[in-house]
Amino acid sequence: MLNTALRTLRTRWTTFVGSFLALSLGVALIAVMGLALASSMDAPDRGPERFAAAPVVVKGQDTLKVPTSVGDRTQKLAQPRPVPDGAVAKLRGLGTVVEDRSFAVRAEGGPADLVGHPWSTAAFAPYELDAGRAPEAADEVVVSGDWARPGTRLRTGGGTVRVVGTVAGLGFENPVFYTDARAAELSPRSLQVVVDADAAAVREAVRGSGGGGARVLTGDARRYADADPDRDGEALTAMNAMFGTAGGVTGFVSVFVVASTFAFAVAQRRREFGLLRTAGATPGQIRRMVLSEALVVGVLASAAGCVLGSYGAPLLAEWSVDESLAPRWFTIGDYTWPYHMAFWTGLFVALCGALAASWRAGRTGPTEALREASVDTRAMTWGRWLTGSVLLATAVVTLVLALMTSPGDLLQRKTYVSRPMLLISAVALLAPVLARPLARLIAWLPARLPGAGGMLMRENAAAGVRRTAAVAAPVLVTVALAGSLLGATATLGEAKATELRARTAADFVVSSAADTGFDEAALERLRAVPGAEVAPSSSSAVYVLEDGVALIRSDARSAEPGPLAATARLPLVAGKVSDLDDDSIIVNEEWQKHTVGERVDVWLGDGTRKSLRIAAVMTTGTGDNGVYVTPRNAPAAPVDRVDVHLADGADPAAVAAGLRQAVRASGGQVLTGDAWVRAMRPETNRTTRMGLFMVLGIALLYTGISLANTMVMATSDRVRELAALRLAGATRWQVLRLVGAEALMVVVIGGLLGALVAGLNLAGMWGALGLLSVWTPVEIPWTTLAAVLSACGLLAVTSAVASAGLALRRGAMGPVGVRE
Repeated sequence: MLNTALRTLRTRWTTFVGSFLALSLGVALIAVMGLALASSMDAPDRGPERFAAAPVVVKGQDTLKVPTSVGDRTQKLAQPRPVPDGAVAKLRGLGTVVEDRSFAVRAEGGPADLVGHPWSTAAFAPYELDAGRAPEAADEVVVSGDWARPGTRLRTGGGTVRVVGTVAGLGFENPVFYTDARAAELSPRSLQVVVDADAAAVREAVRGSGGGGARVLTGDARRYADADPDRDGEALTAMNAMFGTAGGVTGFVSVFVVASTFAFAVAQRRREFGLLRTAGATPGQIRRMVLSEALVVGVLASAAGCVLGSYGAPLLAEWSVDESLAPRWFTIGDYTWPYHMAFWTGLFVALCGALAASWRAGRTGPTEALREASVDTRAMTWGRWLTGSVLLATAVVTLVLALMTSPGDLLQRKTYVSRPMLLISAVALLAPVLARPLARLIAWLPARLPGAGGMLMRENAAAGVRRTAAVAAPVLVTVALAGSLLGATATLGEAKATELRARTAADFVVSSAADTGFDEAALERLRAVPGAEVAPSSSSAVYVLEDGVALIRSDARSAEPGPLAATARLPLVAGKVSDLDDDSIIVNEEWQKHTVGERVDVWLGDGTRKSLRIAAVMTTGTGDNGVYVTPRNAPAAPVDRVDVHLADGADPAAVAAGLRQAVRASGGQVLTGDAWVRAMRPETNRTTRMGLFMVLGIALLYTGISLANTMVMATSDRVRELAALRLAGATRWQVLRLVGAEALMVVVIGGLLGALVAGLNLAGMWGALGLLSVWTPVEIPWTTLAAVLSACGLLAVTSAVASAGLALRRGAMGPVGVRE
């Protein structure tokens, strides 16, 4: 059988070239993703940056650690604590103490990520002046880079400053250095200090003063004093999710395309198998031959894919770094297991794709060699009926169960990425049943137009349902994925915007332009604006231990209950906003305890433990309904937003002008309530968005390969049929137009089936949002779907017409006596 398989591959190589290309591409992508995942498992040891030359750094408590029965649980504090005053006093007795401060700076014409520091901390990086001098006055600064030179005046949120010096950039930040006194005014809280003393003595001093959770950092541990020391790990987690999703979709689509291609190839070769059966071949021998063909194709394609993957992985790493999806240090390491995984996965996919086809091939009877008609009398086997029905039932049942038990799970990225796969498989398996009625529906009007073209197009598609289903399958995958993934993210974004819009009752919203928020002077100026009733609020967090083992963080907003009730419409299901006080909290239904009057133990944003009474309960929503507390339960959280309600009879224009004047010195932004909602509209995470487009790109590439291959196979199998049309009087261009119209109709069938899958998935998400009390319209990416369908149509028509035209040009009508 192996010898027969090799001869078949050599003779019918056009039948297998599409499977080879699809499989080798799939193996290459799996190898690339495997190499990327292996290289992103561990980040290299990052040394200290801002404090590389600092002797010892003492950092205030920034982590909440809660002991549980299964070990300690930790979370980053929303409001880290400064080093205790008692500890600082003792440290000053040991040596020089420099207080560090970091705060965002916004300067016209400057980089968007400017960060301010006291000049005394510049020596710890170390930064060295390459032009000018150090700052000496409150309006003098030193900057890094070449975006500003000494003498330049800059307008910042804290006023106009003059650049008096520059330092060479070190690559990890864009600093702006102020005098120590001015930096203390702009950022009063100092969360860490540098001590020029013996490390052992510093530890003893911190321990002797009570410490308050402060950490003493030396050596490489000083990197924990840098901004966002965990950014590498967070970036790698996002990369793993993106590459893992793309790899999973690659495997799914490759199995799908290879199985579809093999099934169509077997259906085409009924006469060939019938002749082999007539010559004495047993069903087992036929099956072994088909599997042998798949084995040869799988080995060759997998080997080629591994070679392609070795060249593609470095390109992916370079692209990820250029697009800021990966840290600058990310490169592909020297790993071998991804190649093994990709090779054996490819071989397994090839054999699995051919398994069902081989079973069908073995059932071919000797009489198939005598058939002349190509009508599919039985498009579906019982096995395909059973598998498709089971998958469809499973998809429906799991969706219903999710809606009944945990609708919020349907809004998770891993769910709305993986759930379409089940429906795609089910609808694709049942596609031959759906293809015939869809073909008749689509061709209903063309079949009634003058001429026989519309009727022939309808009957050809309806008679060859296996061919129709094989061509429509890759289009179904691409349209379903595009509609489901992009539609899900757009619908979820619109739902979040709907929630935000429903919660906002303010006429104006004043947002802080700095991390330090509004100081008391700015708040007093805002309160003094005639006709404005202001509601200052702060962003913080609370932490709760659920089930005794899970430490959960919830975003919190602190505000006084009276002004909060006037400027916000919270989606309450129980309780009242006015019941909020310093001894209570407003939670949502997602909390384990969410009964009004019940007490819950929480840790505040600075790590303080407290028992609070539940004053009111909100709906769960999309997950953005956090909790609300009073300012006393959000210690050290700066006021970063002020909602404004107009008093009766107040002039909106006059109030807006007064608000802008009040925050001019602090750089705040004044927007109407509607404009603020538009500005705060949630956007899809960039890494998620790039990952989705990567997935769709893979699906579209596979679709192109499968469409081109299947169209060439289908056209080559219809030579006698096209010859009959020529004998009946059809011109060459009429035949080509018919072939193109049939290809376009089949693409439309695949698009409709894909739209059906996407519609069912989005309907499930819409139902989940409704159960979570968020009623929002479903967002369908019409532009993307139209572009995908147009690309598929163009490729299918081009492949079909080109292969048919080539057959006509070669005089392929010779067997029935037609000559050019």
